[in-house]
Amino acid sequence: MPVEQGSLDLLQHPAARELLQSPIPARLAYVWTDGTPRVVPIWFHWNEREFVLGTPTKAPKLRALAKNPKVALTIDDNTFPHKVLLVRGTARLQPLKGIVPEYAMAAERYFGAEQGKAWVAQLASMVPDMVRITITPEWVGLLDFQKRFPSALPL
Repeated sequence: MPVEQGSLDLLQHPAARELLQSPIPARLAYVWTDGTPRVVPIWFHWNEREFVLGTPTKAPKLRALAKNPKVALTIDDNTFPHKVLLVRGTARLQPLKGIVPEYAMAAERYFGAEQGKAWVAQLASMVPDMVRITITPEWVGLLDFQKRFPSALPL
């Protein structure tokens, strides 16, 4: 029996696992302080329980997330048939001294070990502190355009 949209079990689906381990940035959607929607690309680290993001303490999105922590994430590829992972959850903010450890891990996934370490060292010289953003999935959707299609298609 197929896993229904909304189930956290979808995070174990092979298409979801592929996206979670890929070097594709997530897109973080949130509501700005004036009530308008925003979407930003952002690196992530998936620790099998939650998405962990890192951002400088002066990032404008932190004001909005503190006011309204409800967010959505999407990770989607550009290869047909497209795979799309959709996640909804609540962001939690934790200020940290130095670089968020999971941010450093994400940098190595995106850039490779050597360039990732170099990027983190450069960033550490520019920002003394970061904010660790954790998002625990509350709802998960998955499209793979082979067996899991958007609900609007008459299949």
